[in-house]
Amino acid sequence: MNTLKLDCTVRGRGSSGVIATHQLLKMLPGVGGVIAALGLLSSCSRAPANRVQGYVEGEFVYVASPLSGTLQSLSVERGTPVTAGAALFALEHASEMAARDEAERRLAQARSNLEDAKKGKRPSEIESIVAQLEQARAALVLSEKEFSRQEQLFRTGATSAQDADRARSTNEQNRQRVAQLEAELKTAQLGARADQIAAAEASVRALEAALTKAEWNLSQKRQSAPEAGLVFETLYREGEWVAAGRPVVALLPPRNVKVRAFLPETKIGVVHHGDPVRVRVDGVSEAFPGKVSFISPKAEYTPPVIYSQENRRKLVFMIEVSFDPKTAANLHPGQPVDVEWGKP
Repeated sequence: MNTLKLDCTVRGRGSSGVIATHQLLKMLPGVGGVIAALGLLSSCSRAPANRVQGYVEGEFVYVASPLSGTLQSLSVERGTPVTAGAALFALEHASEMAARDEAERRLAQARSNLEDAKKGKRPSEIESIVAQLEQARAALVLSEKEFSRQEQLFRTGATSAQDADRARSTNEQNRQRVAQLEAELKTAQLGARADQIAAAEASVRALEAALTKAEWNLSQKRQSAPEAGLVFETLYREGEWVAAGRPVVALLPPRNVKVRAFLPETKIGVVHHGDPVRVRVDGVSEAFPGKVSFISPKAEYTPPVIYSQENRRKLVFMIEVSFDPKTAANLHPGQPVDVEWGKP
C-alpha cells in the first residue's frame, strides 16, 4: 500500500508557519482517486499575492562621550523609556572641572590687565605730576623776572655778561621743565599705547576661547537623551573605565523602528514610495498601519548571470515601512511580520 504526503503551507491573517500536514493513507484507484487527490490539493491555500514576509528593524542611537573616564553614575536601566533631555550617565570629571576653574581665573586676570591698560596712572601719581608742574611754573615765573632784571642791568653796565647769561639759561631750563611735566601729565591721563591695548584684548579673546573649550569638555562628561525613546541596552556598569567615544547607552527612538520586507521582482512595480501598507504580527488581530518610506534601488540575491525570465523571479528588492511613534511603540526589533498592500 502506497502512502502520499502533501505538506500545505498557508499564511492567514495574523499567523504564519505550517498549519497542517495531510496524509493520504490510501491511493484510490481510478478517477475517484484522482478526484480525491485534486480535492485535497485544492484545499491547500496559497499566500495572497499582495503579502510578503518581513521583520522589525531598529536603528539605535548610541550615546557616548568624546572623552574617557570612569563611569560615575548610570541614571537609566535597560528597557525603560526616557524623555528628551533626561540624564543618561556621567563620567568622573575632577580634571575637567579643575581645568575649567583655571581657565576662568586666567580670563579674569587678562580682563583686569586690559582694563588697567585702558586707564591712565593712578590718581595719586597724577596728583604728584600736577604738583611738580605747578612748582616748575612758579620757578619759571621767577626765572623770567630774574632774566629781565639782569638784561636791564647788563645794558647799563651794572652787571656782567656772565650773570646775564646765567639768568637766561636758568629761565630756559625752567621753561623746558614746564613743557616736560605738561607732556608727562598728558601721557599719564591717556593710559597704555594702542598696540599694548590691542595685545591685551587679543589675550582676553584667547582665554575666552580656552574657557569655552574647558566648559565644553566638562559638559561632555555628562550625557543626556538627544530625543525620547527606549533604553534598549546599557553597555557599561558604574565603576568601569569607558574609553573615549565608546557608547554607554543604546537608545531606540520610536521613529527609528521600521519594518523591512523583501518584494519579488514581479511585485516591485506595484509598490511605490509613500504607499500605505498593513503590517501583521503574530498574536495580534489588528494590522498596524504604515507607509513605504524606502525602496532599495538595488536587487538582492542577484544571480551572477544575465537576466532572463527564469532568474528574474529570484530577484528581491528591500523596502522599508515607517510608522508614527505611537504605532512603532508596539513593535520590537527582530519580530517577524507580514506586510500587505492594496485592498485587504
